[in-house]
Amino acid sequence: MNVLFVVSQQQDWPFDIPGVTLLPAETYLMDPAYGDISATKVFNLCKSYRYQSHGYYVSLLAEARGHHPMPGLEQMKDLQSEHLVADLSEKLGNLIECSFSRTADDFTELDIYFGHEVQGRYAHLCEQLFALLQAPILHARFERVNDLWRLCSIHAGNAGEVPLQHHAFIREAAIHCLKEQKLRTRNLDPAMPTLAILHDPHRSESPSNRAALRKFREAAEVLGMHAEILSPREARRLTEFDALFMRDTTNVNHYTYQLSRQAAAAGMVVIDDPDSILRCTNKIFLSELLARHHIPIPKALVVHRHNIDQILPTLGLPCILKQPDGAFSLGVVKIESEAQLHAKVEELLRESELILAQEYLPTEFDWRIAVLDRRPLFVCKYYMAPGHWQIINHHAQETASEGMVETLSVGEAPDEVVKIALQAANLIGDGFYGVDLKQSGGHCYVIEINDNPNVDAGNEDSVLGDALYREIMGVFRKRIDARKGNTSVNAAVGLNRGTGKP
Repeated sequence: MNVLFVVSQQQDWPFDIPGVTLLPAETYLMDPAYGDISATKVFNLCKSYRYQSHGYYVSLLAEARGHHPMPGLEQMKDLQSEHLVADLSEKLGNLIECSFSRTADDFTELDIYFGHEVQGRYAHLCEQLFALLQAPILHARFERVNDLWRLCSIHAGNAGEVPLQHHAFIREAAIHCLKEQKLRTRNLDPAMPTLAILHDPHRSESPSNRAALRKFREAAEVLGMHAEILSPREARRLTEFDALFMRDTTNVNHYTYQLSRQAAAAGMVVIDDPDSILRCTNKIFLSELLARHHIPIPKALVVHRHNIDQILPTLGLPCILKQPDGAFSLGVVKIESEAQLHAKVEELLRESELILAQEYLPTEFDWRIAVLDRRPLFVCKYYMAPGHWQIINHHAQETASEGMVETLSVGEAPDEVVKIALQAANLIGDGFYGVDLKQSGGHCYVIEINDNPNVDAGNEDSVLGDALYREIMGVFRKRIDARKGNTSVNAAVGLNRGTGKP
């Protein structure tokens, strides 16, 4: 892929980067040769992105030419919007507060170059701002007001005004950005299978961290596929791909479900498929399904306005109330008293006509058995957050705290745990599921079945390493080949099929 750095004046970017062509905006706009090249990434470093400026037309014509501008026109509109600060504050409010909570000063100004800032103290926040706005240079100011941190201003910067002391840093940041996009910046074989990995960069709770997403893409390349991270804003490109892999938290009343349905209707390979999302994201459905098939679950009661008085006689105290579509330990409440019970039931019933009540089973950890293609893939112990009864404590003083994660090989888990998890997951389908179980009183109980289970680098991959990512990508390759009628390719995924071990 051709990589162009377009500037207002040639001297604005006094750095030589291998593989990058530097040219002034007028040359890119006026020279017909640049209208004919294909497979091009355009980094727009012009002085202004205002409407009908040179910078505006660089991105406008880049999109018309089928090039890939950064920022694109949508991001340019965002950068000019009077609501930009409010919109970013709504999306990133918790991240902003967490990022600066330990900062002693009353304000902080960040110079962000290709998603990185010089101090290196606010890496995640800068990554999210860059992902949302796509401007190579951003300047942001944050202030503490009434003991809360807030974004006060943010605007795109000018390459020609980067201070001398930042020159070495911005060059390295640009090189790092290009390396991150390596899999996307090359010519593709038209016959090569393609995979879209759906990920929302500004959601703090995501099924895979940045390093894991990179490993998925690398594993796809090893298996002869091209994988690309697709944000919600790029969803219009979905049908350019052969397959869709959800790495965003799913819900039926959410764009993820709509995209899954769209992909499935287009004949794409989809994980999570719409049926799995529909079944896994509702705890009442799961409770009924598991009970009907005699899968052991905690004692449970579907609660509505006319049977609230049955909760205590059936389950006693403490007990658990669950919002039907909660995720990441949200919407799950431990009830300690009758007064708390009635107040919380009323609150939850305002959101849903039915809620789920379950007996409380205290354990040191929850088992998580990951199941893919009807086979166990990995096993984890998710320990409870310190001083809390769930694996994530959303009520911690500064930021949500999580318990320790211990990853095991499939063979190290009790046979009964793996057997019950497989029985439960197979009731949903042949996708990718995380089955959560508790062991209490010598018995195993399925707590829930999750679609798009967590795969974070450093946690769930601790035993299998890169083989985990190859195994998951291998299922996509096998299914894409089957859809295309190609039986000659046998993707080597690096795991022993019988044991789930390398």
